[in-house]
Amino acid sequence: MTTALRPPASWQWRFLLLALVWGASFLLIKIGTTAFTPAQITLGRMAAGALPLLALVLLTGGRLPASPRIWLHLSVAALFLNSVPFTLFGYAEQHIPSALAGICNAATPLFAVVFSILMLSDERPGPLRIAGLGIGFAGVLVVFGVWTGFGGADGTGMLLALGAALCYGIGTPYLRRALLTGRPPAEPGGPARPALAAGYGPVELAAAQLLAGTVQMLAATAVLDGAPARLPADALLAVAVLGVFGTGLAYVLQYRIITEAGATVAATVTYVVPVVAVAAGTLLLGERLSWNEPAGTVLILLGAALTQGVLRPRRRGPEPPAAPEGAPARPERTPQPSG
Repeated sequence: MTTALRPPASWQWRFLLLALVWGASFLLIKIGTTAFTPAQITLGRMAAGALPLLALVLLTGGRLPASPRIWLHLSVAALFLNSVPFTLFGYAEQHIPSALAGICNAATPLFAVVFSILMLSDERPGPLRIAGLGIGFAGVLVVFGVWTGFGGADGTGMLLALGAALCYGIGTPYLRRALLTGRPPAEPGGPARPALAAGYGPVELAAAQLLAGTVQMLAATAVLDGAPARLPADALLAVAVLGVFGTGLAYVLQYRIITEAGATVAATVTYVVPVVAVAAGTLLLGERLSWNEPAGTVLILLGAALTQGVLRPRRRGPEPPAAPEGAPARPERTPQPSG
């Protein structure tokens, strides 16, 4: 008897595309730094990402938020999830390879867990999560090569990249607390499915968030840098692709995956992004890494998997009973942005 192969679900193709887009973002940032300042890259990236989303909102008959409270939350989210980390990665990649920046980005789930525990009442650190944090941050030290004075890499660049990951770690639980609510689980006792508050769709909120970030970076760039001195085609194309695909399209893909497969599945893209970033940097830019950097990456990803509950010991005995009707559902992990 032959068994027919099941075609991949639609979310799996989106998952792969999202990992490729986010992983390649670090390569595109590196190319952008050859002609533009980090603030200029961030401004161009967010403007290029916001425009197609705004067009999509108009074409689908959507609407941007009208509430000042929602705009305030989105502005704070844009600051920690877009404006500051995007700019920090630009500064970081003036000092370190794009592959190493992608590796540092893998620490995002670790920071997100720490700030989720501090900011969200339903987050409680169990033994596995505490162990995961310890393993993950030990991996950060291995990436730094602390026993050899940062292993020959630029410590300032790595600190800037980790600062970007730290911003993601702050912004992710903030966004969840401010704008996400729990829908009923698909199965009794299962994880709650995320829903957006205030009746707005994900594309509408993503467009508004990027629009808020674009306004922030317009002001910052006017003060810090002004207009670019030159517009070489390769750097301009890199920033445009980074914005349209690595920012605008990535938001749409992420929310579609959350809708079709759940937030926990969407969060696992974090483990593929550094692999793509390293492959792109080494194959296309000829970047080289020390042995400790990929070794530390393994520890960071292992720690992140433990903190997010992706790895857990198999329980023996009967399955726990389903939660009674009306009982509060377990929330899914909120996926973190990358790049």
